Amino acid sequence: MKKKARRLSQQSQLDVVHYNEDFLYSLAEEKRSSLLLALDQVQDPHNLGACLRTADAAGAGAVFSPRNRAVAITETVQRVAQGAAEKVPFIRVPNLVRALNNLKERGFWIIGTSDHGKKSLYEASFTEPTVLVMGSEGTGLRRLTEETCDEVMRIPMRGFVNCLNISVATGVCLFEIQRQRGISSAEKP
Repeated sequence: MKKKARRLSQQSQLDVVHYNEDFLYSLAEEKRSSLLLALDQVQDPHNLGACLRTADAAGAGAVFSPRNRAVAITETVQRVAQGAAEKVPFIRVPNLVRALNNLKERGFWIIGTSDHGKKSLYEASFTEPTVLVMGSEGTGLRRLTEETCDEVMRIPMRGFVNCLNISVATGVCLFEIQRQRGISSAEKP
């Protein structure tokens, strides 16, 4: 049984295409996607897998993260992503702030999330091409990443806890973007 599982995981790793930073910019320039997800130093493979799965479900064109201090595609990521790791382009960029600035130049609005954001997620407008930027599990967005964002939003919290798990917060935000854009659950991109 273990040998079969190992063979399957090795095969699925062969199915993952490795994209580079130029691919990310070509998506933006060719207007092939109006929604991208940036993850700032997400280190837990379970969280990355869940974020990829949610990005696929919400129709995000790609997910990207810094090359350093962030998890790459692993067997655990693939297992949690349930096939999304093979379908959603995942790009590891050398410098996240530079990538965000390059996407700004290509017409994308950069929206960060933080528990100390001044505006609620539900007060924001997501009609423009958008990069949703989510912070790491422990520290959230780094200072320079947050300063690069055009706006920083917060998810309103009513309970005792002041923040959500990164993968849950990503789902809340991505589907709010889709709700505002009027995409029904019956539609597939």
